[in-house]
Amino acid sequence: MIYDITHVTTYSYEAPVAAARCALRLLPRDDAGQRVVFGRIDVTPSPREWRERVDFYGNRVAEAQIDAPHVKLGIAMSARVRVERADPPAEASTPPWEAVRAQALATPALGPDAPAHFMFPSRLAPLYEPATAYARQSFPLGRPILEGAAELMRRIRRDFVYDPNTTHVAMPLAQAFEKRSGVCQDFAHIMIAGLRGLGLPAAYVSGYIRTIPAPGAVKLEGADASHAWISVWCGRELGWLGVDPTNAILALNDHIVIALGRDYADVSPIDGVIFVAGKQKLDVSVSVTPIEEAA
Repeated sequence: MIYDITHVTTYSYEAPVAAARCALRLLPRDDAGQRVVFGRIDVTPSPREWRERVDFYGNRVAEAQIDAPHVKLGIAMSARVRVERADPPAEASTPPWEAVRAQALATPALGPDAPAHFMFPSRLAPLYEPATAYARQSFPLGRPILEGAAELMRRIRRDFVYDPNTTHVAMPLAQAFEKRSGVCQDFAHIMIAGLRGLGLPAAYVSGYIRTIPAPGAVKLEGADASHAWISVWCGRELGWLGVDPTNAILALNDHIVIALGRDYADVSPIDGVIFVAGKQKLDVSVSVTPIEEAA
């Protein structure tokens, strides 16, 4: 599938901003089963300095320094991405989760995709015993890793309510878990915390999900906005597989990856520093439109 993607963010300020410095993680990454045809970011007012780099995890980061006073900041990303991921293995054919845990502990690699970086607590996905106990129900002894992860994502989809009005970016994982509600970011953190509590490596993935559903399909939660899901390590042979607890589906050709890390703090689409007094307003629009089936 080939997608055209637009992501437009507009900040409106009550008083003029004297200066701003931003780090933008908005450009899709070339990844397994995903190729970027083109991608660009336009910022208004024009930055005085602009630098692009790739971080440790392979995410594309653009850094902008804006010195012109402004009352509105516009950030527009446009891209075309080809997504053609391989079919996932049968859930029951994957290794037992205890074997995967043992392999992760024994793996000496420290590269960007090494399981060692995603096994331990992080700031926004800390170890939380109720989340671990919740995840443990899906992992009886000997259960195949993907079978357990798929059941856990389906239980999160069933037991938690998708409600943007009950959450905010700084809401602790424990609070979202107790409320049994939140958005894709919360569900990803909860699933990650539960898996890591069992000793299983899990990464946070940010990106997009197709806006226009396939014929006869229901529109997916998280469309028309940035989306988040997780990637679970399934052993040396299978590597990382994407799992979307918000929609209870595997992350395949409907998902476009922007960035991955230990939790949201590693992949936030826009962060930085501004010098301003007064209130600000944020408007975001996202469109992920399929334009052609991959040959």
